[in-house]
Amino acid sequence: MAVHLLRRLALAALLVLAAAGAAPAADELSFFQLGTGPAGGTRFPFGGLIASALSNPPGSLQCERGGPCGPPGMVVVARSSAGSTANVKALADRRLDAAMVDAETAFAAISGQGAFAGTPVTNLRAIATLYPESLHLVVRRAAGIHGLRQLKGRRVAVDPAAANAGRLVLAGWGLAEKDVKTPPMSPAEAASAMAAGRLDAFLALGPWPIAAIAELARGTAIDLLPLAGPDAERLLARHPFLSVGEIGGHTYEGVAAAVPTLEIGVLLLTRADLGVEAVAGITRALWHPGTAEVVSEGSVHGARLRLDADAPARLGIPPHPGAVRTPPSR
Repeated sequence: MAVHLLRRLALAALLVLAAAGAAPAADELSFFQLGTGPAGGTRFPFGGLIASALSNPPGSLQCERGGPCGPPGMVVVARSSAGSTANVKALADRRLDAAMVDAETAFAAISGQGAFAGTPVTNLRAIATLYPESLHLVVRRAAGIHGLRQLKGRRVAVDPAAANAGRLVLAGWGLAEKDVKTPPMSPAEAASAMAAGRLDAFLALGPWPIAAIAELARGTAIDLLPLAGPDAERLLARHPFLSVGEIGGHTYEGVAAAVPTLEIGVLLLTRADLGVEAVAGITRALWHPGTAEVVSEGSVHGARLRLDADAPARLGIPPHPGAVRTPPSR
């Protein structure tokens, strides 16, 4: 812990120097820009932990002595952003060196669909999948909803971060958007509305536990509907950015059993033109056991770090040559 604290303090000092225009010489210090997500969301603090673990400013302890294992002299700067779509566009414009992008957006970008219709982003390269975000279909227990098809005619809200996934889930179980009332609400807004009795169900996306749902469950009896079975299997076959997962039992008060669901991975993407050595150094540090330790110590979601070097290939995203040269060590 002491080493990690010293590392974070050193990194903070270096960032202050950089902001003041007093950074060390360029041949001693380099900055690596990492796009994360909105400051109030999960990805920004998670990205900050990743940046802390990968940064290796001048004067740090050597990796084998408990210091950072990133490329020597490199400081990874976690930048807040408007989200995955903005991150992809920033990578395309070379304003970021790497970024956290959900698998759904990455697939749309590489294949020229959705917000990228007709204009695929061809310079995306994959380093790894970082962790999964789970679809939570929360229902008020008093509403008596035991299956997804029972949502027809009910008051249902959808997390804007899961808007497209929500449409796919409804369609996968034979429902259209007109069959349910689907106002966009953040998890916090939806939880508040459900606690007040104004909402029967809502769909949220995030690594569990989602704080708003945990708080809701402490005062309102809820259930989580499973997203599994033949309907889910058909969705998985059609949409490669979806994967199978589950929300752990006792994650939320009153929900004792694990609940099967669908997940969307958060990928670490970079640019095709970024140097092989820089990406190789980042990849080595990412897979180092010390990285998992820093992330798990610093976040309730850190234990969900589930590095996967192969998953992006299933979306058609080529791996960066630097990542290929650095096979996983765990």
